[in-house]
Amino acid sequence: MLNLFCLKKANYLIVIGLLILSTKVSVAQNFYWVAFTDKNNTEFSLSHPEEYLSQRAIQRRIKQNIAIDSLDLPVNEQYIRQVLQLDAKFVHASKWLNGLTVKTVSDSFPNLVMQLPFIKNIQLTKPDVMDKSTFNKFAVTAKSNANQREIDSSFYGNSYNQVAQLNGQYLHGKQYFGQGVQIAVLDAGFLHVDNFSTFDSLRAENRILGTKDFVNPQSDFFSTHYHGMSVLSCMAGYIPGILVGTAPKASYWLLRSEDADSEYIIEEDNWVVAAEYADSAGADIINSSLSYSTYEDESTSHTYEDMDGNTTRVSIGAGVAASRGMLVFVSVGNEGADKWKYIAAPSDADDVLGIGAVTATGEPAYFTSYGPAFDGDVKPNASAMGWNTFLQKKDGSLNSGNGTSFSSPLLAGMVACLWQANPHASAIEIKLAIEQSSSLYPLADSLIGYGIPDMEL
Repeated sequence: MLNLFCLKKANYLIVIGLLILSTKVSVAQNFYWVAFTDKNNTEFSLSHPEEYLSQRAIQRRIKQNIAIDSLDLPVNEQYIRQVLQLDAKFVHASKWLNGLTVKTVSDSFPNLVMQLPFIKNIQLTKPDVMDKSTFNKFAVTAKSNANQREIDSSFYGNSYNQVAQLNGQYLHGKQYFGQGVQIAVLDAGFLHVDNFSTFDSLRAENRILGTKDFVNPQSDFFSTHYHGMSVLSCMAGYIPGILVGTAPKASYWLLRSEDADSEYIIEEDNWVVAAEYADSAGADIINSSLSYSTYEDESTSHTYEDMDGNTTRVSIGAGVAASRGMLVFVSVGNEGADKWKYIAAPSDADDVLGIGAVTATGEPAYFTSYGPAFDGDVKPNASAMGWNTFLQKKDGSLNSGNGTSFSSPLLAGMVACLWQANPHASAIEIKLAIEQSSSLYPLADSLIGYGIPDMEL
């Protein structure tokens, strides 16, 4: 895997290397988020961003006139050292949120860490539990196939509807398949991406740029959960005549931030550091078919009032990701028919594209979560086909799946082709083009937002 985080300061490399080596698998422990007050006395500077950002990440900022600022600076390593001296082990650090996640068996850790002068706050993000969650995070059952159209195509096969609904064949017909665009996929796992034939061309052409597991760095990466694999197939899948993804020639970073076996707020912090990694590596687009609202530890659960784009850590992080010049696509959630009902973080973030789900005929899928954001912002921003989406299944078959998990990557991949066709456009310009070309614009509703974008328009 290409390592784009080769920092030039050797002592920082040594420190981080030691921290990572200290994260050995052991007995269950409590996980904490520890926030810092500042980045004072950091040895990094804004004048030398090459020490903590790849050249591609720097060029993205230059191209879009985005200044490198203090959010880009790594967390103060001396602060990290002092926290770890309190019988804690390093998990990961977030420069955008200015803090770190640690694990510890020490009951006194919370009180001790709060005595340090640079600590802003601390939160238990995952308790000492070993049992697997009873949460069913990803399953959505279709109620009817009545809205599915049967349209044959010698090239797209059963994926024709999901591409044609976005008028994506217009871009593909001009040979825009996402070449040269980098997409980071933040998800729960990428089972069998290393051997399913759906991804043969992706592997043969070395367009998997790298993998990283922020949940369990010691995992067998391609033996983890299937969800991200199915999501990836909506974009990167390529078996002409059967399945053609929306960006089958783009390049991909595969990043695991979601623990499918539990539901705790630590996953928000995993998400943010994965987004930081994607930014630093130079990704152009993030797709994340993940959403956060309620947790097994109810004291950390959110309310609809928190869905204002600026309250949850994951939404704050997603907003920062968008401010770095990336396009961020996020599923709004599958809670429309459930108790929660509303969109979930981080789709509520202001400059993030929250994506809803529709049927093949453009009707809202019964499960797609309701907007708007609590502060009144239009959410979803747009919608794509998330009902009977044709994709790669975990058992090796190609079949349909349901959920905003699949509408988001469909549109993210299609927009990779759009950005390839308009390489001088900024992320903000592309986002506006998506919204303004949508079927309901300038109107919007609470289920599909501005509607379904038209790639030709």
